[in-house]
Amino acid sequence: MERINYQREMENILRILPDNQTKLLLHCCCGPCSTQVLSVLKKYFDITLYFYNPNIYPREEYEKRLKELIKVQSIFSFEKEVKRMDSVYDDRLYFEAVKGLESKGEGSERCLQCYAFRMEEVAKRAKEKGFDYFTTTLSISPYKNAQELNRIGEHLEKKYGVNYLYSDFKKKEGYKESIRLSSEYQLYRQEYCGCVFSLQEAGRIKERKQNGKEI
Repeated sequence: MERINYQREMENILRILPDNQTKLLLHCCCGPCSTQVLSVLKKYFDITLYFYNPNIYPREEYEKRLKELIKVQSIFSFEKEVKRMDSVYDDRLYFEAVKGLESKGEGSERCLQCYAFRMEEVAKRAKEKGFDYFTTTLSISPYKNAQELNRIGEHLEKKYGVNYLYSDFKKKEGYKESIRLSSEYQLYRQEYCGCVFSLQEAGRIKERKQNGKEI
């Protein structure tokens, strides 16, 4: 399958946006990933952050990541107020979404289903609340497949009739810049993706490193 430059696709969309403020619902996985994404998009959109991540385990970790996003929202310099929309934490929704895929490893179809599950909620909310666009911060991570994320977004755009902003935020040193900004603002950077399965896998990798074994 042909690989598409989604960074260029986003730039093409931004280039033709109308002069009046366009409303974007931005799915945020955490504060650190949101820093660079917001720095890129803040001059183009009237942004509402949506922290929809019932995959995160345990609940204390969920609260910690939400707290860091609130910190980013409060200390970042924006031309106008950036709003936030939160959701009630219910990890049962995540486990139902990935049922039957629990034994799959990181980066597998379990992860793709997790992305689709969260992004669909964002698309539905964007449609209900009258947003012009929706997108996600997930593509800033070098561990996330931007090709798959954008194909999911394109499908949801057609399904719900709300524009999806194509993106690959890791491009043009985006991921490195997110690390720099996280350090500048002293943000907590998590050591695993979020779900209980990624936490377990991170633990196994750490153990192997401590034992001097190859990963």
